[in-house]
Amino acid sequence: MEVRVRFAPSPTGPLHIGGARSALFNYLLARKCSGKFIVRSEDTDLERSSLVSERNILEALRWLNISWDEGIEVGGDYGPYRQTERLELYREFTDKLFQSGQAYFCYCSEDELEQERQELISRGQPPRYMGKCRNLTAEERAEKEALGVKPVVRFRVPEGKQIHIKDLVRGDIIFDSDGIGDYVIVKSDGIPTYNFAVVVDDTTMKISHVVRGEEHLSNTPRQVLIYQALGLQSPHFAHISLILNTEGKKMSKRDGDTAVIDYRAKGYLPEAVVNFIVLLGWSPPGEQEFFSMTELSEIFSLERVSKSPAVFDLNKLKWINAHYLKLASRERIAELALPYLREMGVLTGELNSAQRQWLLNFVATVIDHLSCVSEVSDFVHYVHGSDVQEPDEEARQMLRGEQVPAVLNLFKQRIIETETITADSAKLIMKQITKELKVGGKLVFMPVRIALTGQMHGPELNNIIALLGKENTLKRLETGAAWLRD
Repeated sequence: MEVRVRFAPSPTGPLHIGGARSALFNYLLARKCSGKFIVRSEDTDLERSSLVSERNILEALRWLNISWDEGIEVGGDYGPYRQTERLELYREFTDKLFQSGQAYFCYCSEDELEQERQELISRGQPPRYMGKCRNLTAEERAEKEALGVKPVVRFRVPEGKQIHIKDLVRGDIIFDSDGIGDYVIVKSDGIPTYNFAVVVDDTTMKISHVVRGEEHLSNTPRQVLIYQALGLQSPHFAHISLILNTEGKKMSKRDGDTAVIDYRAKGYLPEAVVNFIVLLGWSPPGEQEFFSMTELSEIFSLERVSKSPAVFDLNKLKWINAHYLKLASRERIAELALPYLREMGVLTGELNSAQRQWLLNFVATVIDHLSCVSEVSDFVHYVHGSDVQEPDEEARQMLRGEQVPAVLNLFKQRIIETETITADSAKLIMKQITKELKVGGKLVFMPVRIALTGQMHGPELNNIIALLGKENTLKRLETGAAWLRD
């Protein structure tokens, strides 16, 4: 049997981490089994669905390097791949259910349904449709339609039946049909509901495995009943765990539950995000922590997907991203950093060769301090412009050392004498000062660092001096000298 899996988002908003994980697991399963990965759109929520959201979802998938073999914008033998373009197909399957007596029209109003719901709740029973329209005669239906009532179509749920589902992640699960109630499969406007449309889509697209989030588990018995009513074989189901925050609660934006594209905007690398989300509910064999997409495609399996909730730890994502930032070429990170520096006015217009080299040197200087590229903005003050941050009291105390005036004066003199400041020339200057004044390295480096940056810690001092350049270094020294008099 060919493995055919799908990712079928509803285009009512951007792709979030949970959806990205479902897409990734399906993609990896298809690649592992030399199967097909299909992307389609469940766009039957006419009020909220949009092509803008659809494009954003596809853009996010492509950014993550998740490609699809069939589906939207790719085509294939089982299209169309948007539900709103498949309405005639749904009508054909609806007719089959009518012909077998397993579907019927329901004319109940919202008020009637709500009253029934409240009565069941008051009795301590789960809300469900009690079958008021199950056995209407042709005359009764004609009366309703004469009044202009537009019916929905309900599926006739068999009574007293156990629905067995063999879940590839959760094992054998049994549902009781009596707790379901007849459910709507086509709304009054002719649009199919999720549980009906997904069955038609999966069977006509020959989907072999349905890998999706745990929140869909309660939908599965309804779908299985439709498969059985149509005389069709159900696909294999695998429901992956919820994603919770580090406190074991539902994720919020504060925890990192933001659109995948937002992670790109913050300067996360796609390979880092993929490496992070694959570990949300899946455990690799061995002790390896970092994987390429090719490696994941070779070792991924549903057998190693956990039933337990996955924990989204933003700090772990930053740690993984920092690892990949260090592996990336400086040219790649420079291009990603450039928009942030343009926004701050550090670099403008078309870059000349000197500016581009400055950018590459800046990236090399700060890369070990970054967990995402957007953090380059936090390091600009070290290396750009003539303004110095005000030092705190601890830093000011360091400037009160008796050797400090001599250190700063000699440093200034050496900078003036040096025609072109580079990291190497700065390093030589610092070495000469320690030798000439016969003081320890810290007693030289620390006052210079504080005079130039206002801080006791930060990127490599030699690189800071080189990035500041001769003019800004001398201007900052004037400010640092003024602090000596405070």
